[in-house]
Amino acid sequence: MPTLSRILPAGGRSAVPIRMIREDEDFAARLDARQKTWAEANGFSGKAGGILVIPSEDGKPRLVLAGMGRDDAPSLAHGGLARKLPKGLYALEDNPGNLDADLFALGWLLSAYDFARYREEKPEPARLVCPKGARRDDVLNQAGAIWMARDLINTPVEDLGPAELAGQAAELAKAFGGHVNIVMGGELARQYPLVHAVGRGASDARQPRMIDLTWGDEDKPKLTLVGKGVCFDTGGLDLKPASGMILMKKDMGGAAAVLALARMVMTAALPVRLRVLVPAVENSVSGRSYRPSDIIRSRKGLSVEVGNTDAEGRLVLADALAAADEEAPDLLIDMATLTGAARVALGAEIAALFTRHDDLAAALARHAAKSDDPLWRLPLWEPYMAELDSPVADTGNIGNSGFGGAIIAALFLSRFVNPGTRWAHADQSGWNFRDRPGRPKGGEALAVRAIFAHLKETFA
Repeated sequence: MPTLSRILPAGGRSAVPIRMIREDEDFAARLDARQKTWAEANGFSGKAGGILVIPSEDGKPRLVLAGMGRDDAPSLAHGGLARKLPKGLYALEDNPGNLDADLFALGWLLSAYDFARYREEKPEPARLVCPKGARRDDVLNQAGAIWMARDLINTPVEDLGPAELAGQAAELAKAFGGHVNIVMGGELARQYPLVHAVGRGASDARQPRMIDLTWGDEDKPKLTLVGKGVCFDTGGLDLKPASGMILMKKDMGGAAAVLALARMVMTAALPVRLRVLVPAVENSVSGRSYRPSDIIRSRKGLSVEVGNTDAEGRLVLADALAAADEEAPDLLIDMATLTGAARVALGAEIAALFTRHDDLAAALARHAAKSDDPLWRLPLWEPYMAELDSPVADTGNIGNSGFGGAIIAALFLSRFVNPGTRWAHADQSGWNFRDRPGRPKGGEALAVRAIFAHLKETFA
C-alpha cells in the first residue's frame, strides 16, 4: 500500500479533472458535443454517488463527472472515488461552494484504504491532487490514524493479542515522545482485579494487561481516553455461538479508536496532558476462566456479581474508568464495542453516545454533523439503575429484565465515574458491514473524527 502522502500529493501535472455535478444542475451546457453524447448514452444525471468517466479519443480518462445529489449536508461520500476510478492522478476541477474540501480529500483517502496484509496482490489506488482549500496536514493526520485503527481491528487475533496491542501502543508512544507502562500478573490482580478476572482464562502467552500511555506536559489540561481492548471474545463460560464469535476480533475496536484518537492528538500537538488506558484481554475458556455468579471486588471497591461472562467489556472498562477518574481529568472519554443493544437501537453505522453533560453532548453532535461522523445520544436513564441490583453484591454486571441493554451497560460504567467528572461514553460497532464511499467493508473507528474536532475546539 502506498503512503498517504503519495495518494494525496500537494500538486501534480496531467491530472484528470473531476467535475462535481449537482442533480438539479444543467451540467450538459458545460460539455462539448462528444462529451454530452457520452453522458446521455450512459444516463448520467448528477445523482448522489453517480460517476462517469469520459474518455478521450485514445481511450484514456479525459474528464470525470461525479454526482453530488441535492443534499447540501457535509458528506465524506463526495470524495469516495478512489476505489471506483482507474489508476492515475486526478484533481478537483473546481470547488462548488457547498463542497467541503477537507471532507472531499479525507473521503478519498479513506476510500483508498485496503487491508492487504495477507494478500500478495496489493493494488495501487487512484491518487488525488490535494484540493484547493483543504488542510492537507490535518487530512493526512486523520486519515493515517483511521487507517491505523482499521489495520488493528482487521488483524486476526493470532497476530494481535494483548501483547501485540501493547506493542502497538508502545510504538505509538515512542514515535511522539510519550511513555507506556504495562501492568500484568499479580500487580494487575491487585490494581485492576476486574481486568485480571476477565483475562485470566487465556493462555500464558496472552495474559491480560493494562496499557497506560501518557504524553504531554503535566501542567496542561488532563485529557484521558479509555478503550475496550478485548482482543477476542468467546463469551467466556457463557459461550457465544459460532455466528456470534466470527467477528470477535473486532471487540478491541474501542482500543483501536482511542489509539487513533491519541495519534491525532499527538500529531496535532494539542496542548493537553494525554493519558490512554487500554485494558487488553482475551476472554477465553479454560479451567482458569471467571464464572457466572462470581463476586469480584473492583478497583473502586464496589463488589460486582457476574451475571454473564459475555458482559466482560463493561468489567474491564470499569476498572480503567476508576483509575482514570482518580486523577480528576478535565475530560474523560471511553470508547467500546460494548453492546449489541446499541446496534439494535441505532444500527451499526451510528455510535451511541452517553453523557451526563448536555453541553458536551450538544458539542459532539454538532461536530458529528459537520464531519459526517455520526453519533446519537441515548439517555443515562437513572431509574434503570435498579436493573443492576444484586442481593449479594454492590452491583450486578447485567440487567435483570433484558431490556435497554445499552443504557444498562452505560449506567454500570457510570458507577465508576464520579458525577462531577466530565465524561462521555461511546458504544460503537467497530465495523462497516457494507462498502460505502469512504467506508470500506471491515474494521472502522466510528465517532473518532467527531471527537477529535471537539478536542481541537476545546484545547487548541
